[in-house]
Amino acid sequence: MTLTHAQLAAMLDSTNLRLDATEADIEQLCREAALHRCACVMIYPASVALAARILAGTGMHIGTVIGFPSGRFSTEAKAAEITAAHRAGAHEVDIVMNYPALLAGHSAEVAAEVSALTHLAHRQGQLIKVIVETCFLDDARRLEALRICEDAGADFIKTSTGFGTAGAKVEHIAAWSKARRGAIRLKASGGIKTLADARALIDAGATRLGTSNASTLLAELSGAPVQSGAGGGY
Repeated sequence: MTLTHAQLAAMLDSTNLRLDATEADIEQLCREAALHRCACVMIYPASVALAARILAGTGMHIGTVIGFPSGRFSTEAKAAEITAAHRAGAHEVDIVMNYPALLAGHSAEVAAEVSALTHLAHRQGQLIKVIVETCFLDDARRLEALRICEDAGADFIKTSTGFGTAGAKVEHIAAWSKARRGAIRLKASGGIKTLADARALIDAGATRLGTSNASTLLAELSGAPVQSGAGGGY
């Protein structure tokens, strides 16, 4: 697939979920993302208000993570995070599915939570991506997670937090792309460090990529190396 700078940038969730990220790091991430016109910045909830101030008037979307990184939070706690993020200025929420509950066979409970949180986010005008942590799921569970997200009406299913044992795999994106029944979109995240990584995942069916290396990928596409230093966590 031939990609322009604008096309690739529009697929990138420029991310900093590094545990030691400073306000200066978040500001740099926001300014670089706005310069390149990335899909959004992806940051922790406590940084959303800061990002909203930095990005005011730019039209840039702000994304944040919910129930991160384990997913082992109550539905009520995740809902409160989504609402607080909305009030602070977040346009997109990436929620972590309670995949341990899925692994334990509690599919109905997991489905009910994803459905409730999707409806909440949509009522608030937020786009929702559901992280299922593919590295801990077998083929059958990955497809079950896809069905849950589709039935809930989620906008995206997403591979990874970046804090598991592995990140995005081309074969997992390809399997979802082949198996999906409708319009749900696919986000790959975790370990996307080179343009070749990005291209392979896009070719497999991903339309969003979560990466702490957005500026590096875009520089590689243009042939002009850039050292961003702002990313982290993905």
